[in-house]
Amino acid sequence: MTFKRLGVMCSVLLAVIAFTLTIKSQEKSEAGASHKIVRSGDLKWTPIIKGCDLAAVSGDSNAEGTPFVLRIRCAEGAKIPAHWHPTDENVTVLKGTFLVGMGEKFDESKLETMNPGNFISMPKEMRHFAVSKTDTVVQVNATGPFKVNWVNPADVVPPDAPTKEPAKPKQ
Repeated sequence: MTFKRLGVMCSVLLAVIAFTLTIKSQEKSEAGASHKIVRSGDLKWTPIIKGCDLAAVSGDSNAEGTPFVLRIRCAEGAKIPAHWHPTDENVTVLKGTFLVGMGEKFDESKLETMNPGNFISMPKEMRHFAVSKTDTVVQVNATGPFKVNWVNPADVVPPDAPTKEPAKPKQ
């Protein structure tokens, strides 16, 4: 009887150890095998609209339900027309002065100033727009898929659009 009880206890102990190792393995794979430092100089920037570029920092922004981090870099004066996203969006200003407003169209009277360290959380489908007062970098944290739905696509200036030269005075 003692030998049988010892066998059952060993089986239970082995099951507990196997379960614990499985949980630890899952936690390790979820957390990643090691940490990863992303250096700003290593980011790959892609133009998205006139004056603004986008770079992936972490995660897959196209994957459904997956967390990701992006950065958007905009030149001084760059305007981001009114748009919305199908998921919540969290934005932190890393560099510069970024002005954000809520609404269906770009309206300077609705702009609020955000400086480095400032954070805004926008619920999904919230219509919003922005302008860079200075050269700006913002970080976007959200859950995929990341999609931009322009309220009025005609307001979007493509990244390769020619820069308008100021009119020369007549002599």
